[in-house]
Amino acid sequence: MRISIGSDHRGFHVKAKLIQLLEQWGHEICDEGTHDSQSVDYPDIAAAVSRKVSSHEVDRGILICGTGIGMAIAANKFPGVRAAPCHDEVTAEMSRRHNDVNVLCLSADLLGERRIDRMVELWLRTEFEGGRHSRRVARIGEFEKEEGCSPQDTPGCS
Repeated sequence: MRISIGSDHRGFHVKAKLIQLLEQWGHEICDEGTHDSQSVDYPDIAAAVSRKVSSHEVDRGILICGTGIGMAIAANKFPGVRAAPCHDEVTAEMSRRHNDVNVLCLSADLLGERRIDRMVELWLRTEFEGGRHSRRVARIGEFEKEEGCSPQDTPGCS
């Protein structure tokens, strides 16, 4: 699987360890930064990963910040991106099984390394269940088309 991964300054240590693990598992990794503890704006990192997921350059994305919440908010602004902050194995599995989440958002501050490793492994292995969930995920895609207003494309849109 081809995976784009990025973190802000609070998550860069977690990202470095995850990259090693993902490569050991045979995945191709696109590292979108950051590469040190210098403060960065997490929306820029989320955008770099989300653009690749949105354009299908990669199969999935992983984002890491202090809580995972800000990354998820930023990532979900991109068409076709379904990002969720997950905090345990159950939310990681269900995000895939029921919501076909393609960007996993993790907390560098609130989760331990072993838990993150298990969550990522489970998230990557879990298939989308489809069925009634397909209709719901498709409806989300319809909202993107219906509400496709973006400030840079449409004057007066905010």
